[in-house]
Order: sequence, then C-alpha cells, then structure tokens
Amino acid sequence: MKPLKAICALLCLLLLASNVWSMLHWNEARGVFDDVCYLRQAHLFQRFALGGFDTDISRDDDSYLVSKLKAIGFPTPNDVTTAPCHTPISATGKMVIQYPPGTGALLALFPEGHQVVPLYVSASLVVFIFALAGIFAARTTLSVATACVLGLLGIYLMINPSKASYSMAPTMAVCAIAGFLTPRFVIATEPNRRLTLAIVLGLLLGLSVDFRLPNLFLASGYFVFFLVTFLSDRKLATLVEGFCFGLAWLIGIAPTLLANAVNAGSPFATTYGGHDVAPPDFSFAVIWTYAADLQFVLLLLGCAWIANVLRARREEGVRRTALMVAANLLINLAFFMSHPVFTPYYTIPIAMLSLWSLLFATLPATAEAVDGRLLGQAAKA
Repeated sequence: MKPLKAICALLCLLLLASNVWSMLHWNEARGVFDDVCYLRQAHLFQRFALGGFDTDISRDDDSYLVSKLKAIGFPTPNDVTTAPCHTPISATGKMVIQYPPGTGALLALFPEGHQVVPLYVSASLVVFIFALAGIFAARTTLSVATACVLGLLGIYLMINPSKASYSMAPTMAVCAIAGFLTPRFVIATEPNRRLTLAIVLGLLLGLSVDFRLPNLFLASGYFVFFLVTFLSDRKLATLVEGFCFGLAWLIGIAPTLLANAVNAGSPFATTYGGHDVAPPDFSFAVIWTYAADLQFVLLLLGCAWIANVLRARREEGVRRTALMVAANLLINLAFFMSHPVFTPYYTIPIAMLSLWSLLFATLPATAEAVDGRLLGQAAKA
C-alpha cells in the first residue's frame, strides 16, 4: 500500500508543479472585466485599509480603474460611469463594485502587480495538502485510488475553470477544508469537539460568502441538518451546536454585510444589479447548458456516491454525512438551475464540497473517527 500511496502523492505533486508553472506565466490584464473589479477592490484596501470597503467610483481619483480599463482595451476607459461590474445605487447615490470584499481583501495581501499568482498558488497548496490527507488516510487500494483521483481533480480545477474568476481560488480552498471537517463533526461524539467543529465550519462557510455571494447556499444543507437533528432528538446540545454554527456563520459574513451597509445603504441591500437579481426562473436552456458541461459530471459523481453510501448501509455517521451532503446539493442545484445565467464554474464549489465531504466520510480512518493528525502525517510525507 505504501508504494501506491507514494505514486499517488507524486502524481498530485507533479500536477501541482505543472499548475504553478502555468500560473507563473499568467497576465493580470487578460481582458476579463471581473478581474479589474477584484483588483480595484484590492487597490482600495491597500490605499485606504478598512476604508477600502467604500468602493464608490468617485474614489478613483488616482485613475487606477481608468488605467486598468485602458490596459484591457475597454472602449470608454475615461468614462467611469460605464465601468463594468459596477452598480449604481439610488439609496446612496454611489456607483460601486458589485462583488463582496473578501477576494479583494486577499489580493491586497500581495504586492500590486503580483497578486493573482500568489493567491492561486496558496489556494492550490491548500487543496494539495488535503489531497495528501485523503491519500494517506486511505487503507484499501480502492480508497487510495479514489482519494488520488479526487485530489488530482481538485488540483486541476484550480486552473480550469477556477481561473475564470479570482473568487474561485479561495472558495476551492475553503471547500477542501470544510469537506475535511464536515464528516468529523457529524461522526464526533465528544460534546466539546462537536461544538468546536460546528463553530469552525460555520465560520469557514460564512467567510466563503465574502469571496462569492452565491456561496451563501453552501451552508444551507448544514442548517437543514441542525434543524432536522434537533426536531428528531430534542437535545439542548444539538440546539447549542446549531446556534453556535449560525452565529459563527454570521460572523464570517460580517465583512459582506458591512460592505453592503457602506455601499448600498443597508447590510441586507445588494450591490448586484441586472440579471443577477432576477427572480428564480427554471429554464430548460440553462439546465441543458449545465448538462453539457464538466460540472454535470461532477454533480453526477456526487449523486452516485450519495446513493452508494445510502444503499450500502454504511456506519450511521457516514450515512448522516451523506444525507447532509444530499440536502446541500439539492438546495444549491435548485438555486443555480433557476438562475438565468450560466458560467463554467457556478456549481463547482458545491460539487467539490460534496465530493470532499463524501471522500473523508467514507475513508476507513474517518469512519473510525481518527482525528486531524492525518494532516500532520500528510505534511511529513
């Protein structure tokens, strides 16, 4: 088994190295409108610190946005009222960046002009570490191979399609971490450990909303899990865990609520506009587009894995994890399939969160509630 694990770890390392080599040649002025807005948010944080939450177009008095628009060949760079990814807000009289502040805040940690590559490399390293954790936790040939395939898939997706939006890099890292912790929370029996894991998961999933607003739905299955569990056992401990999870989740999304208050006039007012705030509308055209995309394969894998766990009469903790994943997957699909816009990455986060959770739930070591020492073992390997 050790030679097989070593080969799998080497394959993941080689793919990671290939990705990093490719990332080192990326251009931050590639003509994508979203990129300009995320980089402008980062510039505002670097220039004004916490004042960077205010993204009003009037704060471009140093012509940073204008220069970025010129670099990508935007037709009207000097007319900032036509700037892409900005929304006019009547309540505040501002024209602001539509995206939540988290991705820009992370980009701001790196020097201007060299921000995207270190963000993606850092996120890829996180995914790589959890790929190793899965490989070295596995105890059968099949589970090693499964962990290896998922690890390679997770690393590959960091370039395609995650490169399409800078918000995807940190989101993918969060999905790997949350996928590792989710079955540990469900399977854990010691009260303090369960409470700690609930808080950490809530905070992580809340922070993910600061990267991409649709990540709001990544926590939906967890809230359903806490509700159903409390209604079935009526235990105070379950209520406390659910409350602490929700509170930690709210703390995690606090930066987005603050940004909404500053830019849109209320924590619960959106900075988005146009089709992004259109009411749900199931369209066969959108659904068919998903069916013809890689995302559909990942979603099918998740559904098949859930069905196999439930059919095979696995341990109770593993089954409960699968049911939570199923609820999460269903709610997220209901949102995205009714959203009037398709992109190659919209459902990638819920697909990967589901697959990571199922992997770590079904590994023999997880089923026996082996703790986080696996990460230490993977790091030494």
